[in-house]
Amino acid sequence: MTYRPTDRVALEHTTDSHTLLRPGDEGTVRRYDPQTQVLDVAWDNGSRLSLLLGEGDRVRSIAGPGPGPDREWERVLDALRSAGETAGREAANQWAQHILGGQARGDAAATARQVLTGIENIDPPILDGLPTADRYLLADDADRYADVAPPDAPAWERLTARQCDQTRWAWCDGYDAAAHAEAARRCRMVLHPDGDDRDLRHVYPDRVRVGGPGVFAGDWAWAPNDAGDLRVPVGFVGTLIDTWNGWAVFCCARDVAEAIVADQQQHRDRFRRHLAAEGIPEADLDRRVDESLGRMWFDGDVIVVDGTRVQDDPDAIDHIPATFDGQYVVMGWCWTWIAVHPYDCDRIAGTIPDPPATASSPSGSSRGHHPGPKPT
Repeated sequence: MTYRPTDRVALEHTTDSHTLLRPGDEGTVRRYDPQTQVLDVAWDNGSRLSLLLGEGDRVRSIAGPGPGPDREWERVLDALRSAGETAGREAANQWAQHILGGQARGDAAATARQVLTGIENIDPPILDGLPTADRYLLADDADRYADVAPPDAPAWERLTARQCDQTRWAWCDGYDAAAHAEAARRCRMVLHPDGDDRDLRHVYPDRVRVGGPGVFAGDWAWAPNDAGDLRVPVGFVGTLIDTWNGWAVFCCARDVAEAIVADQQQHRDRFRRHLAAEGIPEADLDRRVDESLGRMWFDGDVIVVDGTRVQDDPDAIDHIPATFDGQYVVMGWCWTWIAVHPYDCDRIAGTIPDPPATASSPSGSSRGHHPGPKPT
């Protein structure tokens, strides 16, 4: 089923426990996204509640034109929505101070992760804990209208009962939408290692697709932090170009490739210190490290991977050049890379693109076996 702007629909069911919409209420379709199954409706009673058809909301198509748009009245309702948005953002900022900020108790990151997941999954218990407008409170309607309605708007006393309800619905819709959006933004700022407040759902592991962006790390990378939580010390931004045996193959920019090379050296340095602490003689340390973790370095624009001691093969030296567009496929089809959640990373190398942007697969890359060490 698809919907086009100006189509008329009637509500059959909604899972939104806060709305005053009831089955049978009618409205006009404003837009429909078939991919997300989100239906935006201008309801005749003034509400702008969007329906999530993939989450259980249902409408039926009805025939006949709806009430003609009153442009002047829509301008009044837009002013109410805008005022509600401002109030919703302010309420969410106060909420964040208590839940995530200086007045928070406990692990703010864990709380932010739980709240953000609840907002993204439309989890009622989580949404009920966020600032929400009281749609049944009538006492503030007249004063609010006087404060924010345009100067040439009709006087409150001249409004019909339906118009009075519409002003409250418009303000509450703006409040709730802005409060949820701001709460999600504040959670993302807590969770991202650099405070990035963008919506990064397009690079969550379950949404990464061939040709699209993602954050990648070796399956060996997980390590406990001081609190005992398993974390990824560094994730690498790239574009998924293939999979093999369930593992990811991705290409990345030069700065990300340099970060991978540096991370490999850090693995080697840590392993060397571990061996020294175990009492391995100084003269044997380099050999023992080379037998477990290959050397990696840049020779101009080419990554050199020396796995001769790891594989006990004097020819196990690999050269990884940049593709025609400057991308690198670092140990693709060899190391066991996986897509990881950006909020599981303590650091992210590279810049995650905005949701609409995806990098192109490197048509000039060579798909072949890159023998080399797998960090342990």
